[in-house]
Amino acid sequence: MSDYILHEFFRSSASFRVRAALKLKGIDYAHRSYKLRAKEQQTDAFRALNPQALVPTLQTPDGPIGQSLAIIEWLEETHPAPPLLPPDPRGRARVRGLAYMVAMEIHPLNNLRVLQHVAGELGQGEAGMAKWFRHWVAQTFPALEARLAGEPDTGRYCHGDTPGLADLCLAAQVMNNRRFDIPLDDYPTIARIYDALMALPAFAESLPENQPDAI
Repeated sequence: MSDYILHEFFRSSASFRVRAALKLKGIDYAHRSYKLRAKEQQTDAFRALNPQALVPTLQTPDGPIGQSLAIIEWLEETHPAPPLLPPDPRGRARVRGLAYMVAMEIHPLNNLRVLQHVAGELGQGEAGMAKWFRHWVAQTFPALEARLAGEPDTGRYCHGDTPGLADLCLAAQVMNNRRFDIPLDDYPTIARIYDALMALPAFAESLPENQPDAI
């Protein structure tokens, strides 16, 4: 039996980040799935693990951990090989900066709770929700492309030739963009890196369609 249980939703991009991180590090884990639209995560049992009732949540021998970036940083500290962050302070700052462009600029505005609020309570419907999603991707992806295309530290992946934290966030966002038909024509470097990541089993196996709860 695994020491780790990942509470997640197959289509959650934040869950994707953690799945891929666990697989990159070769960590076995058990899987618990929740249908978010049906609010299956909003139970007393799950709130005992995570009072926010959000996925992903990782159960560990040290207790539950919420928030995907916190989970990944914990994995990095407790299972340092292979590393997801560079060894030098400047490199780590760069990788975190790239990751945060997605995880702190795009994702908070485009997660399921926000999209449901835009479509429902704000009365924008599915079309308005999609327009909202595409708008916030367009606010950050040009700058992300410019950085990845222009900075010498970019390699096969976001930073050099080893996949790391920034790649986990980038791949998850591109994966999410597909649901809203956002092409990568204007982002050739992002497209190249995404294709390279999808050639890795840890990333391909983490795609939503490859999860046991995929519908």
